[in-house]
Amino acid sequence: MYTLKKSLGQHFLHDQEIIARIIAALNENAFEQLLEVGPGAGALTSHLLQIPGIDFKAVELDDEKVKYLLQKFPVLQGKIIHEDFLKIEKPFEQNFTVIGNFPYNISTQILFKVLDWKDNVPVIIGMFQKEVAQRAAAAPGSKVYGVLSALLQPYYNIEYLFDVPQQAFTPPPKVMSGMIRLTRKSQELEFKSARAYIMLVKTAFNQRRKTLRNAVRGLFAPEELTDSIFDKRAEALSIQDFAALTFRMR
Repeated sequence: MYTLKKSLGQHFLHDQEIIARIIAALNENAFEQLLEVGPGAGALTSHLLQIPGIDFKAVELDDEKVKYLLQKFPVLQGKIIHEDFLKIEKPFEQNFTVIGNFPYNISTQILFKVLDWKDNVPVIIGMFQKEVAQRAAAAPGSKVYGVLSALLQPYYNIEYLFDVPQQAFTPPPKVMSGMIRLTRKSQELEFKSARAYIMLVKTAFNQRRKTLRNAVRGLFAPEELTDSIFDKRAEALSIQDFAALTFRMR
């Protein structure tokens, strides 16, 4: 048996109907290599291992869960990366899909880690706290549109797939969860540089109640700030707007 560790944000999925919906969403895109993040007790893993003809790996930090998984699924021998996901090297050389019921305490960090591998990760399917999932998928003008939305969406189209209720997990989390799918864009956004884009987005949303003119004043020459776009607040700007503005930064 195994114990649940609050320190690792462990809430294990057990609802078979939800699991079936996740597998169906996964199979909508072809893939040959698959990485599961945080398999835990293997509820999702047991179904992933039945997908024919794929190269499968899983990342699990918890010693106890690794031992449990290897006892339950001997086929996982040599396929478990027993490390902290945020510290691992890219697990495959070729393109691979990422899937997981991500630990909520590091879920946004997981997304940014995968973003470093974006050239090799065409699809990500993940379970998040509903609020985080909504933020990732949010459109401009939404109250939850922010840094996460604007940093992920230059590279991925993001779909909010479905809600997952608390009772689908053991133990039940205090919040509703949500499943999202990120699909890599065929054409990425053009900006002055990734560094300039990130700086502009973070600076703009750091003071999201202010107009852009006041929030990002230090990044632009005074004559640039006369443009009417700077009358808007950060949440009103699309990622295309932010990208275009990077070319006008100091």
